[in-house]
Amino acid sequence: MFQADPQLSRALARLQPKAKLDLQQDQLRLVLVESPGQPDMQFPDIWLRDNCRCGECYLPQTLSRLPQLWNNLDTSVRVQQQSVDVEQQLLYIQWSDGHASQYPFAWLRERDFALAHRTRYLSDFYRPAPQHWSGLEFGHIRREFQYQELLASDEQLQQWLHQLAVYGVALVRQAPLEFDVLRRLCNRVGFMRRTTYGDEFSVRAQPGASNYAYLAAPLPLHTDMPYFEYKPGVTLLHTLEQSDSPGGVNLLTDAYHVADLMRERHPAQFRVLCQTPVDWADIGRDGDLEFHNIWRAPVINLDAEGRYVRINHSIPQRDSHFSVPLEQVRPWYEAMALFVRLANEQACSFKTTPGDVLTFNNLRLVHGRTGYDDTDHNVRHLVGAFLDWDIVYSRLRVLRNATR
Repeated sequence: MFQADPQLSRALARLQPKAKLDLQQDQLRLVLVESPGQPDMQFPDIWLRDNCRCGECYLPQTLSRLPQLWNNLDTSVRVQQQSVDVEQQLLYIQWSDGHASQYPFAWLRERDFALAHRTRYLSDFYRPAPQHWSGLEFGHIRREFQYQELLASDEQLQQWLHQLAVYGVALVRQAPLEFDVLRRLCNRVGFMRRTTYGDEFSVRAQPGASNYAYLAAPLPLHTDMPYFEYKPGVTLLHTLEQSDSPGGVNLLTDAYHVADLMRERHPAQFRVLCQTPVDWADIGRDGDLEFHNIWRAPVINLDAEGRYVRINHSIPQRDSHFSVPLEQVRPWYEAMALFVRLANEQACSFKTTPGDVLTFNNLRLVHGRTGYDDTDHNVRHLVGAFLDWDIVYSRLRVLRNATR
């Protein structure tokens, strides 16, 4: 026979009218009457059982649940009795499987299933919601940071990472003309992403270059390394020397904005670029390392909810292999021609100077530059590096938690 837990009985005795519970159709609603204007909190009962905070179910030092419950999970478990202790700010539940749980109000508030709370968590704490921009709006969303301040101030570091997460681009100014600038900046976030081109890499005109970026010719808009399944998330480009010729001008486009335009005005072509896999490849050698990288993915990549997660585009690094049915080829070319035209129309342009570090979201922005004259006395030399978004978002959350 079911026997109520003594702790639950004491809590029932202290139940006050300042809070009330409503359990209907497996959903528990907690109303805090003493907090006017505070919305009701909503929780599925099976989720509460899965997230019990007692020592049998949860390990504090790892901040994670223990697996025992899931060795024989009873999905028919139901709330047997429930109460709140407003003084202690605790919710008590006695379960149909005989288990007893308690949950702090503060912990529950952070995990409320109400739509407004879930929306706020996903667009703020989980990952700041991106704001898309046109080329004409670049002057309004552009923001600059000082290199030394990013190294010294966590507040400035947080603002820089937030700018990257929301708008996808930020310019760091007055960095020393030293080769380890990007390493020091990346170490403030976490660590660099190594690729087949090493940790840092030099971007300058090279005779017999195996990569199109190492030519002085115009570099069309592209994303870096679409041939990687785990494509580097953030590109950092440190200008050490800048060509005195009229060329070498940076070009940037928010490809998420281009995708918005296609989704709204050209839905058929938008679907083609979302659904047609493309072969991206990079074949060559860097130092002693010989490589042949291939990844197949559409130009526009969506998640399960239809949001953009990645843009793939690089004319030189699109393989001649196109592993799709014949009837899909021409529609893809027509849709891609539209994408490239819109991306060029929406591009903004500016020219970095020595000491500038251009940082941008490589999953979202397409970038390029105009051609330039390259001679012994007119050199353009950049150092590049990458960060992964997992590392960036992790650091951003740590910084935000420290200021809460």
